[in-house]
Amino acid sequence: MRYRWLDGRWWRQVPSQLARVWRTSLQVRTVAITLLLTGAAILVTGIYMSLSISNDLYQSRLDQALRDSSRATTAAQSALNASDVSSVDSGKNLLSSALTTVQASTSSRLVAAYRVPGQETTTPVPPDRGSPGLNLVITDALRNQVQKGGTKQYYQSVALAGLNGTTDPGLVVGTQLTLPSYGHYELYIGYNLRDAENTLLFVQGTLLLAGLALILLIGAITWVIVRFVVQPIRVAAETSERLASGDLAVRIPERGEDVFASLARSFNGMADSLQSQINQLAALSQLQQRFVSDVSHELRTPLTTIRLAGDVIYDQRENFPPATERTAELLHTQIERFDRLLSDLLEISRYDAGSVALEPEPTNLVRLADDAVDEMRTLAEQNGSELRLEAPGGYFDVGMDPRRIRRIVRNLLGNAIEHGEGRPVIVTVDSNESAVALCVRDYGLGMSQAEVNHVFDRFWRADPSRKRTIGGTGLGLAISLEDATLHSGWLQVWSAPGAGSCFRLTLPRVPGREIASSPLTLPPLDAGATDAVASVRGADARSTDALHPGASGSRASGTDAPNAGAGVDVPGRTPHGAESEAHA
Repeated sequence: MRYRWLDGRWWRQVPSQLARVWRTSLQVRTVAITLLLTGAAILVTGIYMSLSISNDLYQSRLDQALRDSSRATTAAQSALNASDVSSVDSGKNLLSSALTTVQASTSSRLVAAYRVPGQETTTPVPPDRGSPGLNLVITDALRNQVQKGGTKQYYQSVALAGLNGTTDPGLVVGTQLTLPSYGHYELYIGYNLRDAENTLLFVQGTLLLAGLALILLIGAITWVIVRFVVQPIRVAAETSERLASGDLAVRIPERGEDVFASLARSFNGMADSLQSQINQLAALSQLQQRFVSDVSHELRTPLTTIRLAGDVIYDQRENFPPATERTAELLHTQIERFDRLLSDLLEISRYDAGSVALEPEPTNLVRLADDAVDEMRTLAEQNGSELRLEAPGGYFDVGMDPRRIRRIVRNLLGNAIEHGEGRPVIVTVDSNESAVALCVRDYGLGMSQAEVNHVFDRFWRADPSRKRTIGGTGLGLAISLEDATLHSGWLQVWSAPGAGSCFRLTLPRVPGREIASSPLTLPPLDAGATDAVASVRGADARSTDALHPGASGSRASGTDAPNAGAGVDVPGRTPHGAESEAHA
């Protein structure tokens, strides 16, 4: 097994994983922000305290060094004033005894003395004396100040040589000594501040450890507190998701008397109310479906008798007077329409009851469309429309229920003929790697965007006053949409006033497989620039194919034509029992 961290690519996923955790976890965001702000506050406080302690330590050590240097200088000067310089030998040792007195009076062993330049004397003067570790760090600026300052003290921060080649922080304090008969000498005393620096480092380390411990403690406390706060919210979110998915019996546990318990009681009360209303609506829906199914079945037997009697009368109509003959023809037509209405109601009731099952078999969509065109050609000629079939692709068998797909094509052709205003009706079949599609294009009156939003509703008509020439039941497009959805396909429509309509049926080449895109464009290529474009999907809202890129609430597929227009998505399913009449 090859682990991802062994191939050197695991680190590329770390930023995206951290970003996902940041987006999805309120607890992580709260703790991270708390730690960040706490860390910033502790850092600022630590820096301030470190600087303050450093300054205090330095000032304290400086004051101590100045006092120590002043005491040593005073002792040395007193010894010099009391010394006997009558002989040459005693004069030569005078400076050495002074430096010895300084070393005995101070805690430092770094002492140096230099004769102030520019003094004249007739006797040999004691030579300069200095510590090797001090001679190299005394600057000319400090010497100039000491040479001009008399008995005043001057100091300077320097770096003194430490052990093992290291350097230690230090101070050099300078003043003047007066050797009787020999003039003035510069006196420098060096003080090593390594102990003060060690104290500062210890304090800084203690502050750092204390700050880290405080940050971890605050982080842990925040994590626990936020967990207590977030956990009820997480439970409420999970309960809401389960409730939205259909688990109406789920509830939030009620514990205590705080605000979360109040939230749980309010949520549970709302869930109880929703469950009660949904159960009532479900009972009414089942009652309605049962009523439609029962009425349809009960009407089937008397309708069969009426149809048989009507057929007898219709067959003998030529022997009747003209008025009676016309009545027999009307009776025959309406009985056929009533029979179709009952069949459609029974089919809708099967969909509502969830008892519909596909009977797929390999079917050539081009041949099926050709047969449907031949069946509808006589009706098209009666309405003055020309039916044309164009099939650039689709010459292969696809698993589908031919009876249901043939019903869809017949419904679409009937709509196009009835509303085509005697203009040509073009049927197009094409395919791509994932789907096969059929379009029915007419050039009739078309529909507005508001009308397209209801085109698949049951019993809906765009113009109820318009005379029917085919005698549809008002359920054709609703059943067609259900048939397309049952095939995991799409049934979509484009329409514009004065530009006609185009219905597109898209089916997967492999039953049940997702459709990547439709091989036929919608809007159609001959649509041009229109003001009203709409999309209706037979699949659910997750289908990937859509209309023009400008369509509202949809995403353009790779095969759609770049025609102008604005569109809306219309729900693929309508509420049971909608009282309207189909566009067909």
